[in-house]
Amino acid sequence: QVQLVESGRCLVQPGGSLRLSCAASGSIFGINAAGWYRQAPGKQRELVASLSRGGSTNYADSVRGRFTISRDNAKNTVFLEMNSLKPEDTAVYYCNANIQIAFTTRDYWGQGTQVTVSS
Repeated sequence: QVQLVESGRCLVQPGGSLRLSCAASGSIFGINAAGWYRQAPGKQRELVASLSRGGSTNYADSVRGRFTISRDNAKNTVFLEMNSLKPEDTAVYYCNANIQIAFTTRDYWGQGTQVTVSS
């Protein structure tokens, strides 16, 4: 059974840094495209960062220059490095990945990680 499992420290002070990880497990060939989303209370889920199969990245204006999405293909893991964190970055963060399974692909979601930026 394929799963995306997120991990990372959840509480940080303003100006601090966090790194979230999202590891795919199961009988898979690899991760194609991936993205990190977040949802703050009372707000819609928004795309924060995306990474294409070819390595192209895109970021929301609110995080560009502070967040970096990357991947380790050997470990089937996607990362989100977050720097200069602000209280408004507080949200539940979800990873999403398009995973190659034999001759087909399918999208999966991580379980979500609460990130709180507070002093």
